[in-house]
Amino acid sequence: MTVIGIDPGPTVCGIAMLVNDWLGARTEATHDAREWLREVLDSGLGGDIIAIEQVRSYGMAVGAEVFDTIHECGRLHEIAERAGARVELVPRIDVKMHLCHNSRAKDANIRAALIDRYGGSRAAAIGRKKTPGPLYGVKGHEWAALAIACYVRDTCAAAVSA
Repeated sequence: MTVIGIDPGPTVCGIAMLVNDWLGARTEATHDAREWLREVLDSGLGGDIIAIEQVRSYGMAVGAEVFDTIHECGRLHEIAERAGARVELVPRIDVKMHLCHNSRAKDANIRAALIDRYGGSRAAAIGRKKTPGPLYGVKGHEWAALAIACYVRDTCAAAVSA
């Protein structure tokens, strides 16, 4: 199964593509991320599911950056749907509960859960330049994109194969 996880943002997007157990991650400017997604979908390599983090409101005041992120999420969703891809909008709290079993988990907790999942230790999961692990080079928003992709792969696998 192939899952593309996207952590949208107002200026940059994190992207993680899981093809079975192989991981490819990248950070792109939002415009570049839209172009990349179009190219991937047009080439037929779009995968089984495109998973996009969905912004949810919990009653707190938000600024322009959040609304810009919501706008970007909608644009990415539209690109994927027009190409005929299956799109899953994933609230961050679902990812936190799935990976960390705690709704108060922070980015560092999610990163630690992913490192445990892909090797059990930082040395095995990330590695070094000469001996890279499966998470070598993952940075910034790519961690959130990977978490989204892992969540969808774990929870939607039965639905895709059915």
